[in-house]
Amino acid sequence: MNHSGNTRRDFIRLVAAGGGVVYLSGLPGHALAAAGKAAAYDDFHFVQLSDTHWGYSGPANPDAANTLRKAVAAVNALAEPPDFIVFTGDLTHTTDDPAERRRRLAGFRDIAAGLKVKTVRFLAGEHDAALDAGAAYKEFFGDTFYAFDHKGVHFIAIDNVSDPGGSIGQEQLAWLQQDLSRQARDARIVVLTHRPLFDLAPKWDWATRDGAKAIELLMPYTNVVVFYGHIHQENHHMTGHIAHHSAKSLIFALPAPGSQDKRTPLDWDPAAPGKGLGFREVEAEARPVAYAIQEFSAQGA
Repeated sequence: MNHSGNTRRDFIRLVAAGGGVVYLSGLPGHALAAAGKAAAYDDFHFVQLSDTHWGYSGPANPDAANTLRKAVAAVNALAEPPDFIVFTGDLTHTTDDPAERRRRLAGFRDIAAGLKVKTVRFLAGEHDAALDAGAAYKEFFGDTFYAFDHKGVHFIAIDNVSDPGGSIGQEQLAWLQQDLSRQARDARIVVLTHRPLFDLAPKWDWATRDGAKAIELLMPYTNVVVFYGHIHQENHHMTGHIAHHSAKSLIFALPAPGSQDKRTPLDWDPAAPGKGLGFREVEAEARPVAYAIQEFSAQGA
């Protein structure tokens, strides 16, 4: 990818002014806005990838054995490397065989190791963790929920998949409450999770049973944004002042929430094999507090 001599900062400003695929999630007091307003200079940027489903085989993606590798190559080709990369769940495709689950997790890990960025963080999806409460996932990637700080932003990774019922659970909610208690009310907080915390489409399992409790804990904090996966498409939603942004998948696209009876994958288009698939860069901007999102196809175009 080449920005024709512009810096990453210039490119984001150019796209924001010119109407490209950038969303500005401004906090506090700024609703989700489509591109059209000039963005402030960024502090740092990270890349979000999601729903790679390594091990999937089927008509929804005949190129499944190559899609993840292509995405790794596309991220490595970015004009400026991100500060870090995060995968927001469903690293692998579900299997009832514990040995096969571990083979898939190892295969995913080995491909992701090709990313030319020092720090790569992972979250589990229900395909990785629901059948064994995250046991195999933890062997390869460690804790299923955790927090870290980066350049003035507090990141919180929430596990809403290890419970097969799709709950966070009281123990983790207590941990979340304790973690938040150490943050100022105007702290910059980014939540990373797999399922949506709000009820997007409960009949499709696009919800978290006790997600409202997590949102209630987050609501007193004025600078909160949530990035998640699971639904294999972009979706932008507000709960009060908290913006929620879902990411595209790297394996197959799914229909719009509730648009049909079942959430069957969208048909593969051989004329456009990357259609509906992709990853994103997120610019974390300090003043005003905002997050500029730029979407890329799985091939990086």
